[in-house]
Parts: sequence; C-alpha cells; structure tokens
Amino acid sequence: MKETVVSGIRPTGQLHLGNYFGAVTNFVKMQYDYSCFFFIADLHSLTTHPTPQDLHGYVRHVLVEYLACGIDPDESTIYIQSDVPEVAELYLYLNMNAYMGELERSTSFKDKVRSQPDNINAGLLTYPTLMAADILIHKAVKVPVGKDQEQHLEFTRTFGNRFNRLYNSDYFPEAFAFNYADNLVKVPGLDGKGKMSKSNGEGSCIYLADSPEIIRKKLSRAVTDGGPVAENQAKPEAIQNLFDLMKIVSTADTLAHFEELYNKMAIRYGDFKKQLAEDMIVFNTPIRERIEELSRDSDYLRKVAGQGAEKARESARKTISEVRSLIGFKSF
Repeated sequence: MKETVVSGIRPTGQLHLGNYFGAVTNFVKMQYDYSCFFFIADLHSLTTHPTPQDLHGYVRHVLVEYLACGIDPDESTIYIQSDVPEVAELYLYLNMNAYMGELERSTSFKDKVRSQPDNINAGLLTYPTLMAADILIHKAVKVPVGKDQEQHLEFTRTFGNRFNRLYNSDYFPEAFAFNYADNLVKVPGLDGKGKMSKSNGEGSCIYLADSPEIIRKKLSRAVTDGGPVAENQAKPEAIQNLFDLMKIVSTADTLAHFEELYNKMAIRYGDFKKQLAEDMIVFNTPIRERIEELSRDSDYLRKVAGQGAEKARESARKTISEVRSLIGFKSF
C-alpha cells in the first residue's frame, strides 16, 4: 500500500512560477510514488467572500493549470473540496472537540485579525479544523507544506489524537510535513522584495498563462539599480532575484555570461532583462499552450472533476462511516 499524501490550494486566481517550482513540479513527481489527493480548497476561500462568478472561475483556473503542468487524473486524485461533503461533516465533528483558546492562538488567525479587522468570521477561527478534516478524511500521513503551515499540521495531530483518546481508538494516524524534493526552489518576484507572491501585486509575478507580450512588459519593469560600482561586488536583493530567475529558466552558459558582465561592471540591465524575458517565454510557452487547449475543453474538465470527486468520496465515505460508528451514531 502506498502512503497517502494530501495537498490543497486555495483558488485565488492563476498559478505563477512560484507555485509551479515551489509545489506543482513536486506533485507531478510524487503522484507515481504515493497515493496523492490534490484538492482545490473552495470551502476555505469562502472566508474572503468571493462572488459566485469569481469562485467558479478561480476553481476552473486551478483545475486547468494543474492538468497543464502534468498532474495526471489517472495517477492521482484531483478534486474540488466542495464536491466531497464528507469533509464538511468531519469538520463538524472535529469542531466539537476543538477549543476556543487553542484556535485563537493560531498564528494565521492572529494575522487575519490584524490584516482584515472588518471580516473576522468563524471560518477564519476554525480554519485549522477544516484543514485537519481535509487531511484526516483520507487518513494522510504526509502533507507537503511550508514553514508557515506547520502549526496547522500540529493542530491536525492534536485533533486526530484527541478524537482517538475520546473514542478509545487509534483510528487517525499522525500527519507530518513532507518535502519531496531535496532542494526546494524558491522563486523570487520581480519587485525586488523576496519570493514571488500575488500579495505583492500582479506585476511581481510571472503567471503560467502569461502571453509573451505580458512577460516582456513585466520583465522590462522589473526592479533594478544603477549598476555595480565595483568589480565582483555582492548583488543587492533585487538584482540577485533576477539572476536567480535566470538560473531557473536559462542555460548555464547564458547565466555565466551575464554573471561575468556583472562582475566586470559591464552589464546592461536592458539587455539582461530582454534575454531573461525571452528565456522565460521559451520555458512558459508549452504550459501556456496546454492551458489554452484545456480551457477550451469543458467536457474533459467536467469528466476530470467528476472522476476526482468520485475517487475522493470513495475514500471519504469509508472514513465517515467508521467515524460515525466510533462516535456512536447508529441507525434504528
């Protein structure tokens, strides 16, 4: 039996290179070695009150782009969270044994209280419980998450172990953070401020669906400086970010050429950014073309979503049946 891996992504728009190299490429590899459940977390997204049109469009974006990147619905289970109502049922049961004090200590909840004081809803408070339900519904033991999500995994273990103690069982296994790759690729943004993130603005991201024209425009506006003032000097963060992007999408010879120009104080950022843009376009084009092709095939997307829902529900129904029995729910 393969170990179970679960990972979810909130549908907040298009995927960018940071999502691709930070997560999706590893998903494509791990789907052959593990029993993988990749879900689109549309229930989680309700905490920010998206319009119905936006919600459906964003879910469709993620489904299309996961498929375009190589996640195979025959090798893994790709599903939409709201298509599996058993998740919401387990969320209810776990909430009955989650305590206000521990939920209020959640780092993500405290961050949301500061960043959106006019929308402190119960869904934000119980986000760790819903995330635990997402994982426990499939009895997963491995969850690909970053450092910022590890506290939620601690909550998952807490809630699972608490259920086990309360109902005198060892039903739920403990789930732990899982990095499939030895060296995770951190993709910087174009704004000179660290990793690529939609929260830093559209201009800081290269999206997988971006056209060549858009990529050229974004790279031309990428943050640079006045150039090196000494040979072999350390690069400022904004410049190092662009070189790190070139390391990802360009050939080693191209990178070495511009490294040499920088170290000799002979670099022209205009030429550098033009080369980076063209290499980015070459890298991005096969994915973008596949996105465009899949976006036109609504029948296939419907088939994939339906197939994923059924596979996920088969797993979830078994868990819920056994959980209900442990709790003491019985038919007359």
